[in-house]
Amino acid sequence: MLDDHLYNIMNQLVQEHKSLWRIRGQYLGDADQCHDCTEIWHRVAERKEQNIAEMTEIVKRHLNGE
Repeated sequence: MLDDHLYNIMNQLVQEHKSLWRIRGQYLGDADQCHDCTEIWHRVAERKEQNIAEMTEIVKRHLNGE
């Protein structure tokens, strides 16, 4: 069984992936006529990519017993 804190990180990792998928697949397309909205969605997506990378590394370390 996973510790609560690792489960929480893994759960949030899934949520970040889902959110990024929506931004790329829906929100950017919807905002294609608005430069400001397109720019904000690109910035949000970039932050989510960073979050995903950090959380993925934490999960790997925990699963490897570090």
